Amino acid sequence: MLIHMALVLVLVGLVVGAALGWLAARARSAGDVARLEATLQATRDGEERLTGALKSLGHEAAREQQAGLGQLLAPLQEALHRYERRVVQVENSRVDAYAELRTETSQLVAALRAPQVRGRWGEHQLRRIVEAAGMLPNCDFAEQVNASTDKGGVRPDLVVRLTDGRRVVVDAKAPFDAYLTAMEARDERSRDAELDRHAKHLRSHVDALAAKSYWTAFDQSPEFVVLFVPADPFLDAALQRDATLLEHAFSRNVVLATPATLIALLRTVAYSWRQEALARNATVVHALGRDLYARLSTMGDHLSKLGNSLGGAVLAYNKAMGSLETRVLVSARRLAELGVSDEELEAPAQLEVAPRILQSPELLS
Repeated sequence: MLIHMALVLVLVGLVVGAALGWLAARARSAGDVARLEATLQATRDGEERLTGALKSLGHEAAREQQAGLGQLLAPLQEALHRYERRVVQVENSRVDAYAELRTETSQLVAALRAPQVRGRWGEHQLRRIVEAAGMLPNCDFAEQVNASTDKGGVRPDLVVRLTDGRRVVVDAKAPFDAYLTAMEARDERSRDAELDRHAKHLRSHVDALAAKSYWTAFDQSPEFVVLFVPADPFLDAALQRDATLLEHAFSRNVVLATPATLIALLRTVAYSWRQEALARNATVVHALGRDLYARLSTMGDHLSKLGNSLGGAVLAYNKAMGSLETRVLVSARRLAELGVSDEELEAPAQLEVAPRILQSPELLS
């Protein structure tokens, strides 16, 4: 029993000692932890203060850098602002000009849709080409020309007179209303349909023009009529849709002519007129030359007689001067020696210049 009690006491003592040791170790650890936590907190506080100081320095440096950069970029920003304002002005001007152009174009297209306006425009284009080719004196316009055929009266827009008395008839009523509609089309399909219609209209006008037989209304007129198309795109668009249009027109005695081809034709006619004028005036020039040659010969004879008269006058003058000096001035000088006058008499000079004698045999009769 005593032994058992002793063992129990020993175990209790060991347990109590271990507990006291653990409590002592824990107390020391808590102190260490507290110190470590205090150190950590101090480190954190210092880090926060350092971070704040760095942030403050960073903000201040950034503000200074931003201010300096702003001063450097200020001229560039002002230039960019001016450029932006100029771009806006140019864009506004472009929009206004485009709107005005569209308005004027729409008005022009609307005006050209009227048959009378379209006809007058074609006649105006025709007159400008005639003036540019120098053929205005040799062309008769619609207001001057009225003729008749077996099928009724005709009034061509232009009649070009050739040098041999022949005349070429020009019509300026080509249709292009469908072409104008095609240019306003919103989609490709509608545009193609209107261009096809334009080609058909031009072919129909060729047939109608051929049926009038303009050339029968004028004597010695070539058996064809010129259909004037007032702009090259009108004919180009029709030929793209109807490749046989030119051949069809030629077969019906109709020549399709744009401003470029018509002015080439008129310049050729103008050249023939100049050549004809030179040939017509050759006889007149020959007669004038012969008369001028004869008159020059007569004038040469008159000049020779005038020269001889001038030579005789010079000879008579020199003789008179010689007589004056030898017969008159001698006595006059003796009067001066007798005290009548103190002034000395100067002898007049003789003429040494003789008139030139004509040498050309053509001017001597």
